[in-house]
Amino acid sequence: MEPFENRSDAGRRLAAALEGIDLERPVVLGLPRGGVPVAALVARALGAPLDVLVVRKLGVPGQPEVAMGAIGEEAARVLNDDVIDAAYVSPGELRDIERRERLELDARLARFRGGEPPVPLAGRTAVIVDDGVATGATARVAARVAKARGAARVVLAMPVGAPDSLGSLAADPAVDEIVCLSTPRGFVSVGMHYLDFTQTSDDEVAELLEAARSRE
Repeated sequence: MEPFENRSDAGRRLAAALEGIDLERPVVLGLPRGGVPVAALVARALGAPLDVLVVRKLGVPGQPEVAMGAIGEEAARVLNDDVIDAAYVSPGELRDIERRERLELDARLARFRGGEPPVPLAGRTAVIVDDGVATGATARVAARVAKARGAARVVLAMPVGAPDSLGSLAADPAVDEIVCLSTPRGFVSVGMHYLDFTQTSDDEVAELLEAARSRE
């Protein structure tokens, strides 16, 4: 598949794929920050509410881009024990990193939702959208949060993903379906599959969510 021009192009292509699926009473949940511009276009195409589902990667000490796990709302947490063991991460280091990321998660919740409550998920289809999946840690914890909130069905949707990670996500009991446009062999990083992978700002996320709330 050709690279995506940017997140808007990815969102349009992903929305087209999702429009062909029977999604009962969907709520679209973008994973901040890069997943929200993609999710905004999906929500508009589906005529569904848009919200964020805030998760934070737990990065290996000295290698923050390497995920040893992730945390999310509702005190959700998943750990990649293989990475923790390989990187010799001590329980104290893990605890300190999780505490720091939990503070950042709470701050982002306040910043992005502006005091508004989350969109209710009970009995609805949660469509969790990111701009891509590498390790799958954040997607996995997001799915568990959605299920904990009562979502009847959880659909993970992304433009591109690592085949191995998608395989393990498909086996997770919190995940009911995965929609991924591209699963390239030899996957290295999400950004390699975009011509423009400029970082999404907090302000952009907040503006997209406010615009969606205004339409609703």
